[in-house]
Amino acid sequence: MRLLLTNDDGVYAPGLAALHAALCQNHEVLVVAPETEQSAVGHAITLADPIRVRRLGPRTGFNGWAITGTPADCVKLAVCELLEEPPEMVVSGINLGANVGVNVLYSGTVSAASEGSILGLPSVALSLAFTPATLDNPDFSFAAGFATYLVEQYPSLGLPPEVSLNVNFPPLPGEKVKGVRFTRQSNARLKERFHRRTDPRGHLYFWQGGEMMGRDGDAATTDFPALLAGYVTVTPVRHDLTHEDALDRLGQAALHLPPRL
Repeated sequence: MRLLLTNDDGVYAPGLAALHAALCQNHEVLVVAPETEQSAVGHAITLADPIRVRRLGPRTGFNGWAITGTPADCVKLAVCELLEEPPEMVVSGINLGANVGVNVLYSGTVSAASEGSILGLPSVALSLAFTPATLDNPDFSFAAGFATYLVEQYPSLGLPPEVSLNVNFPPLPGEKVKGVRFTRQSNARLKERFHRRTDPRGHLYFWQGGEMMGRDGDAATTDFPALLAGYVTVTPVRHDLTHEDALDRLGQAALHLPPRL
């Protein structure tokens, strides 16, 4: 299969290298990834600046390009301009850090997969949670192995073209992972926290931080608590953000323009 591989941690991220090493054994893998880290840029695309493209050299071990744009830019540019033939699937990751709950909206990793689905391509986003103990030396081997299995199984899943899969792995060795759960996106969110600083010239600035709060739901049905419980979570997501029940209620509200507008 011809795969487009991208991420938001940047073209030199170890998660990308681990995923590439696993997938290229049985597939044609083309890399189009950001030149530098683009974490938490969401589904941003570049309009006001040129997107610069650099062909990756042999020392990277990749066949592809590094670009100055966002993860969504990577997918758009790869499909529209850089690849001689369109990919058969988009694989985004492996991100260092879980993308669950409200974080899905901020995630460049998930947005790259969503961009693939917008373009009508089967797409998967992959993220590995971490703990303070695993942050300095994350082990991507189980996630990369699962990714190869998922790519092979994807055609049999019967997913509609507008859906991509958001997959998250617990920070555990493979033998300790409890299983796979198909989950809804939870409402778990970061508790916003800003670190106040003053620069040498006396100007105020802030570093944004945050910590995940609350399990928000049942570990059997939603992504964040299931991940904390030691399961791989697989969540089908789509770019249509319409809340159908609310739309129905609005339709019954008979809202009209005020007479004097």
